[in-house]
Amino acid sequence: MYPILEKLSATRLLVVGDVMLDRYWFGEVSRISPEAPVPVVKVERQEERPGGAANVARNIAALGARCHLLSVVGADDAGRLLQRLLEEGGIQAGLHVDASIDTTVKLRVIGRQQQLLRIDFETAPSHEVLRAKLADFRSRLADCDAVVLSDYAKGGLAHITEMIRLARAAKKPVLVDPKGDDFSRYAGATLITPNRGEFQAVAGRWRTEAELAEKAGRLREELGLEALLVTRSEEGMSLFTRGEALHASAVAREVFDVSGAGDTVIAALAVLRATGASWPEALRVANVAAGVVVGKLGVATVTRAELQAELEAASRA
Repeated sequence: MYPILEKLSATRLLVVGDVMLDRYWFGEVSRISPEAPVPVVKVERQEERPGGAANVARNIAALGARCHLLSVVGADDAGRLLQRLLEEGGIQAGLHVDASIDTTVKLRVIGRQQQLLRIDFETAPSHEVLRAKLADFRSRLADCDAVVLSDYAKGGLAHITEMIRLARAAKKPVLVDPKGDDFSRYAGATLITPNRGEFQAVAGRWRTEAELAEKAGRLREELGLEALLVTRSEEGMSLFTRGEALHASAVAREVFDVSGAGDTVIAALAVLRATGASWPEALRVANVAAGVVVGKLGVATVTRAELQAELEAASRA
């Protein structure tokens, strides 16, 4: 057993953010519609999976750690199905029900192992339900080793600034998967994990690695972060801490789907840091985990057994 993985089952993570139901329609594409130049998909199979912050929680549980999830859903079939799927996955979920909204659903149509179309259904939750969720967050802080805030810009993290303040006051590491072009609301977090496009929208473009490091260092200082991770697709990922820049090259493998890869990265980082792993070790494991999950179709997870096998293979290479 890779030593650090033995400690995962003792860690407790609190995940807060925007949850959604990821719905997949799989089918065959054999012709083009006579009504418009679009493919006709004959749906043969349907599948539902927890998405968004719920997928972060799934990844944490798949790695063997304990996880409690806080979010908001509607009083509808999608919300009830999401609750059941999370329970089946061994995740304790405090899903606050807001009767005034519909649960966020992302419908993906898949043909020939490719995503052809995505349809989103979403409504922002009410302030009353969000205040109740904040109170729930406050009461659960003491029982976790680290906090993950998964922001999908669906309105579920209206109180994220207060959550970060409370978590840091309780001396809990706070890892944030950000959204949008204003990162000031994440000030004081331990780590944020923007992808390449998100980072560029905030810090601007760069031409060299030195320029990237300079921009990352400046943003990290402005926000008072311990570390900043930029995920860079085929270029791997780069972690910036005080006075140090670490880079992990993308794991070479056939890529089927990058959906949810960011969820896997922040889940692995959070669990590893909660065990006491260093930033370099957490980065290495998270990079390997991301390499596994992009080789799967749809929003997926990596298990501890899969991660163990990949780390052992890498150590022999």
